[in-house]
Amino acid sequence: MPARGWPPFVREIDATLAVQAQYVLYGNLRDHFLVRPDGGPPQLQSLRDLLWGMLEPNGYRCLLYTDPVDGLAVHPRSPDATEAAARLLGGQSRGAPGGGNPPSLARLRADLAAFGRPQQPEQGRPPVRAAFVIDYASQLAVSPENLDPAERDFFLACLKLSRTAAGLFLPGAVRPGPLYNPIIWLVEREQDLPSWFTAANARVRSIGVPSPDFGDRQETARLLAGSFRGEASAPEVCDAFAEQAEGLALQQMVDITRLARDRGLGFERLPDAVRTYKLGVLDNPWRRGFLRGRIKEGETSLPARVVGQDAAVTKTLDILKRAALGLSGAQAAQSSSRPRGVLFFAGPTGVGKTELAKRVAALVFGDESAYLRFDMSEFSAEHAGDRLIGAPPGYTGHEAGGELTNAVRQQPFRVVLFDEIEKAHPRILDKFLQVLEDGRLTDGRGTTTHFSECVLIFTSNLGVSTSDGAAVRPGMPYEEIERVIKAAVAHHFTSVLKRPELLNRLGDNIVVFDFIGEEAAARIFDLQLANILRTVGDQHAIEVRLKDDVRATLLGWCTSDLEKGGRGIGAALESLFVNPLARALFDLAEGRPDTLTVSGMRRDGPTVTLETA
Repeated sequence: MPARGWPPFVREIDATLAVQAQYVLYGNLRDHFLVRPDGGPPQLQSLRDLLWGMLEPNGYRCLLYTDPVDGLAVHPRSPDATEAAARLLGGQSRGAPGGGNPPSLARLRADLAAFGRPQQPEQGRPPVRAAFVIDYASQLAVSPENLDPAERDFFLACLKLSRTAAGLFLPGAVRPGPLYNPIIWLVEREQDLPSWFTAANARVRSIGVPSPDFGDRQETARLLAGSFRGEASAPEVCDAFAEQAEGLALQQMVDITRLARDRGLGFERLPDAVRTYKLGVLDNPWRRGFLRGRIKEGETSLPARVVGQDAAVTKTLDILKRAALGLSGAQAAQSSSRPRGVLFFAGPTGVGKTELAKRVAALVFGDESAYLRFDMSEFSAEHAGDRLIGAPPGYTGHEAGGELTNAVRQQPFRVVLFDEIEKAHPRILDKFLQVLEDGRLTDGRGTTTHFSECVLIFTSNLGVSTSDGAAVRPGMPYEEIERVIKAAVAHHFTSVLKRPELLNRLGDNIVVFDFIGEEAAARIFDLQLANILRTVGDQHAIEVRLKDDVRATLLGWCTSDLEKGGRGIGAALESLFVNPLARALFDLAEGRPDTLTVSGMRRDGPTVTLETA
């Protein structure tokens, strides 16, 4: 096969066999790889078959493959390969896994010493070209930088072997020059081998094996489409499959097609199979037929619950409609893996930002338990970010994962609220870049969590006040409030945090909330007062009534300062009405009445006394 048909990392090995004695391959090793032979269809091959396909045309007779579990095996399983391996190992060839001595570091060292021993000339027999692959090499040492004596001696012998190895000339070969018999280490990470073994050693070459790019996924999708017999393989479905498989290996794409056939899903529903594979659920709340109706009803129900924020509610509903139709980020070439919706609620405190986030969860997913909140003031220290995605490997508790990643894996369809985002440490905000762009996070255990079906909501009070005083104040036109707050948000991300890329990911999804006006304040007062009276009736079987002038007085007291929004109204009600009401109820005799009428209120400084009848 021509070299151009191989993946780039294989072409690199092929090009350097004349100068490299050993290779360290790390990264996406457990995948299948796309091979493009001239004049034939693309093929998916394992790493072992791929390496052999590159070595065989260069006169190599066998591939020795070892791992810490099964020990040594010979590839391919042919008499010629077995005979060649026996010559290299001094008659000790093992043609099948487990066929030789039990795997051990000492056994591996002996095999490598025999493999690297200079070959003696034999009458009429050319030297044997072969490669030795050490799989799961990351597990050979407990700590690469803190080796025990046996581990140190093993890697020292391998280091010497890399520097004493010589290329082999093979008469009549396609490539006339000498080529090495390479030792190929397969590791999870490049640093899984001792740094003194790989660093500053020109005979050891480290090569990263990347995850498949979009072109590879696209070609693989078209290749796998042929497994759905009797169905037309529409290019747009293949492209959607390739887009949604972003971050997945080609082997996982094979598994997804197998899952689709197992679940009775046709070729056209491969994107649904991707979601099932990633999230573990087949049902998609975003595709339920009644969702459009619920969002339509939200145009009436949300303004009734989030009072006085018509502009914010309208923009939020627009973004939800876009999410329900799958059009979030549709302007990008590849957008399917991004979160369904992203909202940045900005504005004064107590105006309904958190309440609207709860309402969105109930509206879309039919359950407020789908709402997950993180108070970002708890993440002001850099190390606090470990709570979100888990501690790094090697640190205490890393096996537990993170609060955010665990919760989203448990329930992939969620509204996730990050409250007061400006209070988080800037390094923690960096974690959101990958979520907003790629829709995924990898936790400390190496497990990937997908956010593609989540609605992410950030809240902030930026722009409401400055060190010099209020930046915005009640009574300002909404357009002016929106302009000032958006400018403050942009300034914070670009000039203070130096994270303009995070602002770019938010785009035009910044939703600015207005101050509570007098009319809205009166409605909020009525709602909260009704809650208080209903609670008293439910818990104490007493109907509390307020005369009109008492209600008007209480309304005036509770809405005199609107800068604190609805939360300020609630706090005032608790202090000016609930406290004196509790005092009055507490003092009632055993034979308490079924009805209690508040006929007057007296205010003496901070103390309020109710006149009841």
